[in-house]
Amino acid sequence: MSDSTVPIDDSWSHDRLPPNVDIGLQTIIAGQHSFKRFYCQQEKGLTIGAHCSMNHVQFAIGQSGRVQIGNYCYFTNAVLLCELELRIGSYVIIGWNTTITDSDFHPLPPAQRILDAVACSPIGKGQARPLLQHAPVIIEDDVWIGPSVTILKGITIGAGAFIEPGSVVTHDVPPQSRVIGNPARIIGTNT
Repeated sequence: MSDSTVPIDDSWSHDRLPPNVDIGLQTIIAGQHSFKRFYCQQEKGLTIGAHCSMNHVQFAIGQSGRVQIGNYCYFTNAVLLCELELRIGSYVIIGWNTTITDSDFHPLPPAQRILDAVACSPIGKGQARPLLQHAPVIIEDDVWIGPSVTILKGITIGAGAFIEPGSVVTHDVPPQSRVIGNPARIIGTNT
């Protein structure tokens, strides 16, 4: 961490931060499970800007994943699942029980799912898993994401968008749009 971004005690609420996590001034990370599934091996695996509050957020970042979060963000009880890249702008609010993922985390074709299940089980004995699809998720500035939202891989959410609670976002959301549903559809503008 650079001297300008080191918090006063270089810690989060339950332990020291992993060495490849960089947080800005007056950013708070609270929750004992925040880094339980943090396997990132990248030099800067998680970067969070200044004046952010990350309350009980799970940073489930794989070895090659990278997550970048801007300034003045507030996330509560969210799960960020990253194998490739999540980029979240500034002034973003994410409600509880929201999941953002850049991967399916399992193959979609049935035969590949069976091979994956075997590889992940004790009978797989270290067998390699099938290749999985990953695509970056980009959330631009000033986005409001309600509780219990799911955002899937390869999605871009434009600046100023408003994602209603419970929505499942399967397609890009234009700037200033308001979306709702499963799959999420545009119902108006956020002006």
